Amino acid sequence: MRCPFCRHPDSRVVDSREVDEGQVIRRRRSCAACSRRFTTVEEAVLAVVKRSGVTEPFSREKVVRGVRRACQGRPVDEDQLQQLAQRVEETIRATGPAEVPSHEVGLAILGPLRELDEVAYLRFASVYRSFSSVEDFEKEIADLRAVMAREAARGDGE
Repeated sequence: MRCPFCRHPDSRVVDSREVDEGQVIRRRRSCAACSRRFTTVEEAVLAVVKRSGVTEPFSREKVVRGVRRACQGRPVDEDQLQQLAQRVEETIRATGPAEVPSHEVGLAILGPLRELDEVAYLRFASVYRSFSSVEDFEKEIADLRAVMAREAARGDGE
């Protein structure tokens, strides 16, 4: 890292810490030439490893595009899609590693999408989980009903 004072190309990290729940890394550095200290701030990059092995940066917009297709014709607005994408990113960042497999992104989408719109959830799940028959849909609907019944029972008991 180049020193902002003397422009020397070499500095060493004296202290490093994560800020904003790990989304930003602040590094305190010392210049090897002039010994002055300075701080650098870097946004922690979250990468997604695709099935093909290709790694690309996480994109909220890609999450929104995928979910928007599942929500087509449903009463879901753009703000709700953006909030869902933010929840997905927060969930993935909370897992820890800087690189996550793409299937974990899909899993992180399913929960918030189920809460947002059940029909959109079924559409997304049918593609994500590669449904191949009516029985796959029936099983997913039965699972969805069981989750909803558990949540309703938990809500009644509070």
